[in-house]
Amino acid sequence: MPTPDSLVFGAAGFIGRALVAHLLHNGHTVAAAVRPGSGDRLTSWLDERGAERGRLIVLDCDITDPELGDVGRAGLTGIRDVYNCAALFAFGADPALARAVNIDGALHILDWTAQLPDPRRLVHISGYRVAGPDSAEHDYDVGAYEASKSESDAILRKRAAAAGIPLTIANPSTVVGPGQYIGLAELARDLWSGKLPALPGNARTLLPTLDLDYFTEFLAALPDNPDTAGRSYTVLDPASPPLPELIGTLARHMHVRPPRFTIPLGLVARLPRRLTGVDEERLAFLAEDRYDTSAADAVASAAGLTMPPADTILRTWADHLVSSRFGATAADPTAGFDNGRWVSGDNRTPDFVLLHGLPTDSEAWRPVTAATGGSSYTIDLPGLGRSAPGPDPTRYTPDELMAAVTTRPILVGHSLGCLPVLRYAAAHPDRIAGIVLIAPAFLQPRASWLTRLPITAPILRRLGPDRLAATLGVPPGPAIESASANLRRPGVARRTVQALRAASRPERRAEAGRLLEEVTVPVHIVAGSRDPLTTPAAAPITVIEGAGHYPHLTHPEQVAEILTSVRHRFPHNADATGRPA
Repeated sequence: MPTPDSLVFGAAGFIGRALVAHLLHNGHTVAAAVRPGSGDRLTSWLDERGAERGRLIVLDCDITDPELGDVGRAGLTGIRDVYNCAALFAFGADPALARAVNIDGALHILDWTAQLPDPRRLVHISGYRVAGPDSAEHDYDVGAYEASKSESDAILRKRAAAAGIPLTIANPSTVVGPGQYIGLAELARDLWSGKLPALPGNARTLLPTLDLDYFTEFLAALPDNPDTAGRSYTVLDPASPPLPELIGTLARHMHVRPPRFTIPLGLVARLPRRLTGVDEERLAFLAEDRYDTSAADAVASAAGLTMPPADTILRTWADHLVSSRFGATAADPTAGFDNGRWVSGDNRTPDFVLLHGLPTDSEAWRPVTAATGGSSYTIDLPGLGRSAPGPDPTRYTPDELMAAVTTRPILVGHSLGCLPVLRYAAAHPDRIAGIVLIAPAFLQPRASWLTRLPITAPILRRLGPDRLAATLGVPPGPAIESASANLRRPGVARRTVQALRAASRPERRAEAGRLLEEVTVPVHIVAGSRDPLTTPAAAPITVIEGAGHYPHLTHPEQVAEILTSVRHRFPHNADATGRPA
């Protein structure tokens, strides 16, 4: 392997791993210094993004150790560019730990760099508040994080100048992108869950943002520009909207109610945290201050970098936050909001289009779609899961969902989702290859779990993941955790109960039965042996032994096998216009 030319400390972190990927993509040979035990996390993340790891070595490193662990023993004499992305970024951090990482650790990296035979640059990441103006609004102390970063900034400058180290300091604002779940992400989480009735500050309060990809490109460009040595740069998007507008952008995209009013920062600081939910340390990052980015803009221009539109970055990030449940699970990179509908997968050439039942959401399909080997497209029905309130889901017809689809997929519905599947199949038989109905509720008695509880919205909202799984007779897992989290959002449990009751009405069941008789496309029905059909149906039926009303959650591999078999049997060798695919 060639000798590494770049070394990234904190390489498994949010910014560090993105920088490693960028350097590898641009032909650098990279040594990645990670906390012990974090190497697999970095390599897995890189593999998911298709990064070429042939020019990467991963080294365990504790920057609070003056010897820097494996980095100090590796003999990395060919390193020219050193990037310090390692930091303790946490509100309410222990002051001693913050000092050990953000001050002592940074100095250890500086001392190690001084021993290199020909270092071109040490790039250190600090923060925009470190280099920003003092705010008269703040009459409270900063926390351990900001205090340690400010102190390290001054010490590093002095020590680097004395040692002749070409140091460049980058001072970013709130960096947004996949994997960022601190600070602004927590405001977005509260907004999403209906727990943000008011915003701290006023109409001019600013929490500037910065796109992750732009920032990593900026960092990588610094050593190539000799004029950046010995300087510091405030890096943020000058077009960042004031905080109320920023939150409004997120609220409109996620189709949730924005905060109704603002509260002055000084008042928030004086109120008990149990009332505001805001840590005082976070308030230091909210001010009316504006920042001079002209120096950073000049560097970016010389490197050919263009700041992406703030609104686009925020909306993309919001999709990631919701998909990952704000860091609780792995995000689906194909998922996001489309005019208030939460959709996921291939909306152009899917093999399967799947509509969920109740009280789950489209996450319930993930174990099945992962096992089919085919492409899929899913949606959270209107008003349910993550989708915005909309028409009665029992009256839903997926015309707009299918608008962009160019193939003739298999349309799959579970329980309540069978009715919109039948509606579409009856109206557009030329657009699909066939349908699969899983546990069609209209051919069964009312779902057994409904008869065991007097289901109301408050009861449903209080069912945590374990109780919800037990009530439905399914194993706990990501699908149930997603359903439980969404049921706790304002209005979702109420709309779910309304949909359950509407689906049980005789006229809805009769409509579904009539449509099943009318459809001309091939039909296949799947049911569990513990939840059998009670109304005969003139269609092939597969009964999964031991399954109940949710076979796709209890027996996903068997359901996937059925879907794959159906796909091979049903005619699907033409696109939606009838032309050979």
